[in-house]
This record gives sequence, structure tokens and C-alpha cells, in this order.
Amino acid sequence: MSSQSSSQQQSYMTKLNAVLDCTRFLLMQGLSFRGHDESKESLNRGNLIELLNWYVARCKEIKEVIFSNAPKNNQMTLPTIQNDLINCCAVKTTKAIINEIGDSLFSILVDEARDNSMKEQMTIVLRFVDKSGQVKERFLGMSHVTNTCAQSLKDVINAMFSTHELSISSLRGQGYDVASNMSGEFNGLKAFILRENPHAMYIHCFAHQLQFAIVSVACRNCMLGDLFDILAIIMNLVGAPCKRVDALQTSYQANILEKLNIGKLTGGSGQFQEMSLARPGDTRWGSHLLTITHFINMFNAIIDVLENILEDDNLRENGWDTLLSRMIEFCVNRHILVPNMEDIVVVKGRPRLVAQQVTYFHRFYVDLYCHAIDSILQELNDRFSETTTELFTCISCLPRDSFAAFDKNKFLRLAQFYPWDFNSGELLLLRPQFDKFLLLVRMDKAFFNLNSISCIAQKLVETESSCYFPLVYKLLTLASILHVTTKSVERVFSAMNIIKSDLRNKMGDDWLNDNLVVYVEKAIFKKT
Repeated sequence: MSSQSSSQQQSYMTKLNAVLDCTRFLLMQGLSFRGHDESKESLNRGNLIELLNWYVARCKEIKEVIFSNAPKNNQMTLPTIQNDLINCCAVKTTKAIINEIGDSLFSILVDEARDNSMKEQMTIVLRFVDKSGQVKERFLGMSHVTNTCAQSLKDVINAMFSTHELSISSLRGQGYDVASNMSGEFNGLKAFILRENPHAMYIHCFAHQLQFAIVSVACRNCMLGDLFDILAIIMNLVGAPCKRVDALQTSYQANILEKLNIGKLTGGSGQFQEMSLARPGDTRWGSHLLTITHFINMFNAIIDVLENILEDDNLRENGWDTLLSRMIEFCVNRHILVPNMEDIVVVKGRPRLVAQQVTYFHRFYVDLYCHAIDSILQELNDRFSETTTELFTCISCLPRDSFAAFDKNKFLRLAQFYPWDFNSGELLLLRPQFDKFLLLVRMDKAFFNLNSISCIAQKLVETESSCYFPLVYKLLTLASILHVTTKSVERVFSAMNIIKSDLRNKMGDDWLNDNLVVYVEKAIFKKT
């Protein structure tokens, strides 16, 4: 009896490990588990069963304990069993993240997005410094929110923190978008958390801020606005019809091959891959720069396609020569005539008798360059608060490149932003401790050529110097957990669109969260 029980237990463990191996594979690849028809007569019974069939065909040991050789009530392929296995994988991954955080201070990144079933999903990402001094951003979880008011979002965060035994008092940073329910000064999520923890510094995503500043300047400056308007016209002419896209790619490849043959370009692995015209978007980071960069790289091919359009349809738009005249270096490199900067330019849209007489230099330098610079500075001042600006000004003085830009007063000022972490006595001890630290790192070759705050924190841990300079190390970790972008949250939403696709738009919220935790944090999941 005992021997039979042991044999059954061994068979069960063999079967469980086989199903779990297939589950791990599907989770890490972001693939679906179930099929539309999982009956024996179906040609496609779903990824899990088909993968198990593939496994069985290659492993005799697995074949002996699964499917027809196992009891019908112990197949381990039911949806409820799949749910339990996936949940166990997600729970184990999340526990590994919580253990990695330990008692470290952290910042929180939160954002919302709609999934394919039109549900509002809120994502939470934590940023912290681990025990080795390395900065980490980990996906904590996703939750469906039926009400997007600030109090509802705060309740979701409290519930998730309570589940994972995290404390709001450990927060030292928070980052959201500019929606009023998130970053509102009085009733936003930011305000609710600051009331509970006044040291959770709010920092809006710098990439968003800079993008909005550039878009605003481009809209207010006439010539910059004209530039992107003309680019948009070219995109529509060249990049919309399939026939013209094919002609553009053919011409671009021919230009690359010609330059390679005459030695103007040198080949290499991964270079000169297929490129397409990128459209600028007001909310897409760096999209305007990407548009101009692709336009410059594909300029000759674009000209070829436009000339074909001119011959066929006479659709070439006015203003093309004006665009080229604004890009002096671009024109010189392509042997395009550049206007004399001392010549008088007539401002368009005004009668010649009353138009202001200005030179090309005045037009380009004053009306375009200076106006754009002043507008950008004004936008940056309006969008970045004084506290955020001062905080990152202090961080900019932290040790990098052998302390070339170091300012001790700014360093001490940074510590004053965290009265919970540095009391009056520690602030007095910080100055002499940092003097000793500064002397060490300028003499020790191990600290030479470190180009980031995170690298210095890691080196302190590696050399065990963090024990001798605890206050300095604490300040470095506090500076490291402050984020400047919310790219980790955006990547979670990209993963959400892969997991919850149009074909899987009926996924439950718990099922989605468990799949996402493993898929996003697959590096940790592989170690568990």
C-alpha cells in the first residue's frame, strides 16, 4: 500500500512538473493558454494542451503519467487548474520583488490606460535601490478601477500596499501624469499622499514635460509651425499611398547601395535597415526629432518620389524651397543654394510697401532662433515647479566624473529635503563624513570614471565603504530612487496590449494581472 502511494505521488509530481514547465513557457512568451475548442477531435486544442502533446511525443516518462494514462479527474488541464498555477507563479514573483525591496525606501509610478475591453486599468511600478546599490524599477501590479477619482485611486494603492505589506511612510517619490485627478494640488492623488507622507516628492515625467514644452513652442513660433506643417504635407503625400511607400523604400535602398559602392558609407551589422517616415505626435516622446531625423536620412528618396508625383499628378506643394532655405547646413551638405544672410527678406503676408525690411540673418537668428529659445525657457519655467527644479539642481552636483561639478552646499541642501531621514544631528555629521568620503574616492582608482549616481552607490557596496559612510550612502540612494521618466509604466501598458489582445479581450482582471506580473518581471520569475 505504501509502495503504491509512493508511486502515485511520484507520478503526480512528474505530471505537475510537466504542466508547470509548459505554463512557465507560455507565461514568459505572453501566449494564450486555452483554445476555442479543446475536444479530442479539434485540430487546435489550445497552446497548453498542444504544447503538452509536443512534450509527450518526445518524453516517454511524461507520456506514462498524462492524458490517457492519467485519471480523468486528474488531468491538470482544466481552466481552474491553469488559473491556480498562473496565480502561484505570479505570487512567487511578487514575493521575490518584495523581498528584493526589503526595508528600502522607494518611489511609486502610477498611470492609467484602457485595455482592449475598454476597462480602465491602473498600473503601479516601484523604484528603489537594492542591497547591492543598483537602481531597480519593478512592476507591482495592475488593478481595474471603475472610478478614476483621486480617492478611488488612493484606495487601490492602499489595498495593494496592504496586500504586500508595504508602508506609505517608506515613500520618497511619486510620479503621475498631469491629469487633475492625479497631480491636482488640492484634491489629486498627489495631494492625498502628501497629506499622509509630506516627504513623498512629486515629480512629473520629464519626458512628458519636455515634449509638451517643445510642442507648445512649435505651435507659437510661426516658422517652426510652418516647418512641421510642411513635413505633415510631405508625410501625407509620400507616406500614405502604398504605391508611393514602395517607391520610397526602393529609392532609399538604391541610394544606400550607391553610397556604399562609392565608399561614402561603410557597412556593418544592423546598419541601414529598412526605414520609414515617422509622423510627429504631441504626446509621443521624441517623435518630432524622430520625424526630422528620418526626413534627413531619407531626403534623396523623398525627392525622387516627389518628382514622380510632380510628373504624374502635379501635386508638389508650395513652400518646399522655403523649408530647405531654413536648414543651412542641410542645404550645404547637399549642394543646395543658401541665401545671402545680408540680403533683405520680405515678410510674407504683408504688402511690400509696409512690410518690415529685415535681413535673412535677422529673420533666422532673431525671429526664429532667439524666439524659440526664449519660448522654450518660458515653457520650462512654467512646467517645472521650483521645488522640483531645486531638487534636481542639487542632485546634479552629486559625485560624477571625479566630482567635477561638485558643490558641497547643494549636497547639504539636498539632505534638508528629507527631514524624516536626516535629523539635525545627522545633518551636522554629514559634512565631515562627506569630506572623508570625497578624499577617499579621489584617491581610490575603483571610483574613477564612474558616470552615474547608481554606479557610485554600487561601488560603495562592493568595496564595503557604505558601512563607513552610511549618511552619504543614504543620500545617494534617496537621489537614485527619484525618477525622471515613467517609461516603466508605459512598457507595462505595451505588455498589456500583448497579453490582452483583441482575441483575448474577455480576460478577467486577476488573470490579466497574474499574466502581466510574470511576463513583465520574467527575469525574476526565471530565478524563482
